[in-house]
Amino acid sequence: MLCRFLAFLSQVYCEMRQTDGWIVIQRRSGGVVSFNRGWAQYRHGFGSLKYDHWLGLEKMHMLTKDTTKVWTLRVDLWDHEGGHVFAEYRDFRIGDEGTAYRLHVGTYRGDSISTVNHPYVFTAHSVDQNGAGFSTFDRDNDNCSTCTDNHGGGWWYSSCGSAALNGNWHSSDDPKFWRSGLHWLTWKPVPYSAKVSRMMIKSG
Repeated sequence: MLCRFLAFLSQVYCEMRQTDGWIVIQRRSGGVVSFNRGWAQYRHGFGSLKYDHWLGLEKMHMLTKDTTKVWTLRVDLWDHEGGHVFAEYRDFRIGDEGTAYRLHVGTYRGDSISTVNHPYVFTAHSVDQNGAGFSTFDRDNDNCSTCTDNHGGGWWYSSCGSAALNGNWHSSDDPKFWRSGLHWLTWKPVPYSAKVSRMMIKSG
């Protein structure tokens, strides 16, 4: 449902549950809304709040900059066979534009998204995306010259990283082996592009 959160945000999409409500900051469920966009659009946000959208980096920063609040990020992924997994990260926040909207996440909990070798994805050893700035095809803030070319869309890339959910959406006919897909390294034994992704945050 659409809900008003703060005056500067006007409206956000809230996923309401029995015990709490989550603000949806990203949702992908098809190829209608293109996520292959530049810095300005990722900064301000795009898409439809009731459908596929990116809330906007500046809004994410404004929401999470108050250090007296602790925000949790939840990532949900659905595959093309009906499966679902999730990951949650405490102490989620986004830096300001001067830091390239640097990502910060804390402790992790989840299910089969994780593995022994790469338990957290956002905080996974050599492909650590925690602390990475956001990059788009027209604003490169990572240490990989081909990340946005390979994956499409904008993301917190770090050496192309272990996750990127804003790449090109691929249909159920051919979801495997795409470098440009909605991928999460520790989820599947082969490169796999998710059917649906959703990122949500809540405080408390």
